[in-house]
Amino acid sequence: MTVEKSEERLSFLEEFRREFPGVWKSIPYKGVFTSLLVLWVLLFEFLGNSTFGYINTHSLFGWSSYAYLLHDDDRHGFFIPLIVLALLFWKRNDFKGLKVQPWLPGLLLIAFALFLHVVGYLAQQTRISLASFYFGLYALMGLVWGPAVLKVSFFPMCLFLFALPFGTIAESITLPLRVVTTQMTCGIANHILGIDVFRQGVRILDPSGTFQYEIAAACSGLRSITAVLALCTIFAFVNFKRLRNRLIMLSAAIPLAILGNLTRLLIIIIVAEGFGQKAGNWIHDSTLFSLLPYVPPILGIIVLGHLLREQSPSDPVEKKPVIEPGAQLSAT
Repeated sequence: MTVEKSEERLSFLEEFRREFPGVWKSIPYKGVFTSLLVLWVLLFEFLGNSTFGYINTHSLFGWSSYAYLLHDDDRHGFFIPLIVLALLFWKRNDFKGLKVQPWLPGLLLIAFALFLHVVGYLAQQTRISLASFYFGLYALMGLVWGPAVLKVSFFPMCLFLFALPFGTIAESITLPLRVVTTQMTCGIANHILGIDVFRQGVRILDPSGTFQYEIAAACSGLRSITAVLALCTIFAFVNFKRLRNRLIMLSAAIPLAILGNLTRLLIIIIVAEGFGQKAGNWIHDSTLFSLLPYVPPILGIIVLGHLLREQSPSDPVEKKPVIEPGAQLSAT
């Protein structure tokens, strides 16, 4: 019994160490895929970047590292490939029994990825080239292993969208979110909490001038939306098989992220109203309270996941007793 329990509690890394050799051995056409992957990577290593005014390198990966390090909100891009690989390994059983064979229409997907890269290279839009690189990885999987593998791997491969660095483009995305967040915060503070505040653009002030806050880009919810959307994607892929449930979980990401960010802003206003702006600033700058926006989304994901839960084929089905016509129930 002790041995069985210890095996049940294997960590993901230990499970990976034990099972990866067998999984790797069972993959068909892995030599073909590896060769094509090396050629694909070399293309973007030597002809991936044309924006030499920012960083003097032909490498798409060199440019990506520069872009990730330039803005704090983009640094999660370093970890996305590892997360995708972990998810593919986690759901490895879904690939068993699939019809796996080379699929010539995959060449059309690769041609489209190359077209995107040429557009990005000539227009000096390296983000387009980075998107084409990740889409090309997906296309290579289809070419070597067929459409069934593309279908199963679609959701984890979508996570590569989060590997695209927003950089200065984030400002145009966050401004509407900042306005919405400010409006909701002021509305709840005035009409529900009874705290008299008003809005000037994306600034929140009280009539006496005791405190004032500008809802900056970091407070707009972009970072939390990115994180929550990634969490929803991972949760949907791991727990659901129905497309409807996956789409519902993904559509809940933005409302949940806004809810979490709204909670943090309201707490800052309440503290500032009761103890002054210095106290509000302390909440705003606290590392611990910076995690607060993720609490409501995580709880929301858990609750929504429970409501949308899918019954596993191995789950026991409760059978109701069948009463034959004319039979009598006896009390004991």
